[in-house]
Amino acid sequence: MNRRRGLDFRRAGGRRKISNVVWWVLSAIVITLFILILSKATQIEPRASIPERRYRHEKLVEGMNMTEEMLSPTSFARQVNDQIALAKAFVVIAKESKNLQFAWDLSAQIRNSQLLLSTAAASRRPLTVLDSEPTIRDMAVLLFQAQQLHYDSATMIMRLKATIQSFEAQMSSVTEKSAKYAQIAAEEVPKSLYCLGVRLTTEWFQNSELQGKLVERSHAVASKLTDNSLYHFCVFSDNIVATSVVVNSTALNSKAPEKVVFHLVTNEINYAVMKSWFAMNMDNLRGVTVEVQKFEDFKWLNASYVPVLKQLQDSDTQSYYFSGHNDDGRTPIKFRNPKYLSMLNHLRFYIPEVFPALKKMVFLDDDVVVHKDLSALFSIDLNRNVNGAVETCMETFHRYHKYLNYSHPLIRSHFDPDACGWAFGMNVFDLVEWRKRNVTGIYHYWQEKNVDRTLWKLGTLPPGLLTFYGLTEALEPSWHVLGLGYANVDARVIDKGAVLHFNGNLKPWLKIGMEKYKPLWEKYVDYSHPFMQQCNFH
Repeated sequence: MNRRRGLDFRRAGGRRKISNVVWWVLSAIVITLFILILSKATQIEPRASIPERRYRHEKLVEGMNMTEEMLSPTSFARQVNDQIALAKAFVVIAKESKNLQFAWDLSAQIRNSQLLLSTAAASRRPLTVLDSEPTIRDMAVLLFQAQQLHYDSATMIMRLKATIQSFEAQMSSVTEKSAKYAQIAAEEVPKSLYCLGVRLTTEWFQNSELQGKLVERSHAVASKLTDNSLYHFCVFSDNIVATSVVVNSTALNSKAPEKVVFHLVTNEINYAVMKSWFAMNMDNLRGVTVEVQKFEDFKWLNASYVPVLKQLQDSDTQSYYFSGHNDDGRTPIKFRNPKYLSMLNHLRFYIPEVFPALKKMVFLDDDVVVHKDLSALFSIDLNRNVNGAVETCMETFHRYHKYLNYSHPLIRSHFDPDACGWAFGMNVFDLVEWRKRNVTGIYHYWQEKNVDRTLWKLGTLPPGLLTFYGLTEALEPSWHVLGLGYANVDARVIDKGAVLHFNGNLKPWLKIGMEKYKPLWEKYVDYSHPFMQQCNFH
C-alpha cells in the first residue's frame, strides 16, 4: 500500500510538470503571434504615409522655389538670407530713428550679403564656411548692434503702428482739403460768366431800343402767362448761361414750342442780365414765351412770412454760414454753403404764391438739359398728389434715413426711415392740390423746427421730403435722369432720358465738369453770339 501511494504521488507530480510545460509553450506561441501582428502593423503604416509625406514635402519645396541647400540644416545660404531679411527691417527703423549712419552700414552689408549669394548662384555651388564666414560674422555684429539699440520686434511693431497712424492722419487731412477745394471750385463764378453778366447789363441800360423791344413783346404775350391750356415751366436761377440752355433745349425739342411758357425768376443783380439776353435772342426760341421776374418784387416775401429770411437775421445762423468758426470746423464745408439760404433755392416752396393764376407747373433746375419733348408731363394724372417726381430709392442711400436725423424724436415719430426718396430738378406740381392742402404751411412748420439744424443739415431736398411726404406721385424714371454731375451714367439710360440732370459739383459750365457729358449740354450754348466770344466762352 505504501509503494502504491508513493507511485501515485510520483505520477501526480509528473502530470503537473507536463501541464506546466504545455502552458508555457502555449503562452510563448501567443506572445510570438502578438509580436508578429504588431510588427506587421508597424510595417504597413509607414508604407502608406511616407510616400504621401514625401509628396507633400516635394510640392511645398517646388512651390516656394527652394533648393536642397536651403533645406539643409547646415545651409549657409539660408542663414545669409535670414540675416538679410532681418537687416532690411532694421534699416527702416534706423531711418525713422534718424540714425542714418547705421542705416547706411546695414544697407552696405545687405549688398555684400546679396553679392555673396548671387556669386554662389552663378557658380552653381553651395556656400562653404570659407566663403560665408566673414560675411555672416560682419552682419551678425551689425544685427547685435541693432539689438543693443533696442531695434527689437516690439519696437518695430510700435514704430510701424505709429507710422500707419501718421499716414492715416495725413490722408484724412488731404481728403478734407480736397473736399474743401472741390467745393470752392464748384462754387466759383467763372470769369467768362462774370464778363457776360457785365456785358449784358451794360447793353441793357445803354440800349433803349432793346428795352422797348422787350416791353412790346411782353404786352403781346401777356395773356399767355396765365393761360392754363399752355405748358408752363419755371426756373429760379442767377446763372444766365445755364438758364439759357434750359430754355433753348426745351424749345428745340418741343413738338409745340408756341405752347411753351417759361417763367424765370432771378435776383436784383441778374435781372437786367436775364432781360437783356432773352430780348436779344427771342427770335431764336421757335415761339417760346419767356417771362423774367426778380424775387425782390414779391412783397409777400418777407421775414414775417418766410422762415428762411427770418433765420438769416439770426446771429448764430449768420455765424454758421458766413464765418465758419463757431464749431471748430466740425461741420463739413458743404453743409455751410450760404447758397442753401438763398431765396432762389427756397422759392420752389412758394410756387403757388409766385404764380397765383396757374394750376399746373413743371419745375426745372438750372443744371438740367431737356433731351425730349415734355408736353406729356402736363397730362399725367398725379392721383390727387401735389408733387410728381422720379424716385431715387433704387439704392439704400436714397431713402429717408440718409437725409434726416432719426435720432430726433420729431423725425422718428412722423416719417418712415425706409420711405423712398425722390429728386428735385424736374417736378410736376399740381398747384390746385397744393393750395388745398396748404403745402407751403407744412414747409414753414418744418423749417421753423429746424432753426437749430438738428432735423437736417443740407439743402432743400430734406425739407422737400418732409413737406411732400405722402403727397408725391412716382413718375417713370426716364423722365428725369440724374448723376451727370458726379457719376458715370449708362449711355442707354441717357439716350432714353427726357431731362438730364447735372446734379453734383461737376457742372458742365465749370472746368471741373465731366468732359464726356459736356457735349450734351454745350450743343445748346450759342458760342457764336458776339458777347460769348468777347468773354472767351468756348
